[in-house]
Amino acid sequence: MSTVSFPTPLRDPVARLIVAGACLVPPTLLVAWTFAPAGMLISLAVFTVGLALAVRSMAQSYFHARLGGANIVTTLRLALVAATASALSAPETQEGWTAWAPACLATVALGLDAFDGWLARRETLSSEFGARYDMEVDSGLAAVLAAVLMAQGAARPELFVLGGARYAFVFSTWMYPWLNRPLPESLRRKAVCVIQIGALVALISPIPSDGVTRSIALVSALLVIWSFAVDIRWLARHA
Repeated sequence: MSTVSFPTPLRDPVARLIVAGACLVPPTLLVAWTFAPAGMLISLAVFTVGLALAVRSMAQSYFHARLGGANIVTTLRLALVAATASALSAPETQEGWTAWAPACLATVALGLDAFDGWLARRETLSSEFGARYDMEVDSGLAAVLAAVLMAQGAARPELFVLGGARYAFVFSTWMYPWLNRPLPESLRRKAVCVIQIGALVALISPIPSDGVTRSIALVSALLVIWSFAVDIRWLARHA
């Protein structure tokens, strides 16, 4: 006698992404509360907006039947970005764990960046959505770190590049639609992204540097500009 199985909404990848995000809300707020209690609402807003955009994009362009571990890892990275954003509520100099928290959270988020891509390939669940989700979390992490540094009084030109280059490019696509074409895979782009976020982590770390980190940030900003210029040139040639 055959068993009749009834479909359940929780088998849908989009529904599972929502559930995974909901499960990550309490630990995200708890981490934020440990070093910046006043920033819990900021963390909640960042995580909610990021997850909502991810869910919308997934519903439109994800065609696998399973959610996959890679998308869960990327959602965990989004939660770490949201927890880091709580530091915007306490930009003044901190001591102990509170001073190290943004750098530590950002380092973990950056470290997990390589893991989610490997996991997607291992599960044969690679997708355009997953790559885009991963990239947008990277962009959000860079923007949050740059914003925290600016809130601390370090409003330098290189921070606008390191934190806002991706969003300036997205804004440009509205005026020049040919910039919105898909780009080929690029190791150069990934390496520059790691350098970009690594420089921001170094800047936000409470370690006396005597201007060394500023030099690293300037070089990183130039690399970001160069990388975007290479991509824009490629897009112009294939417009």
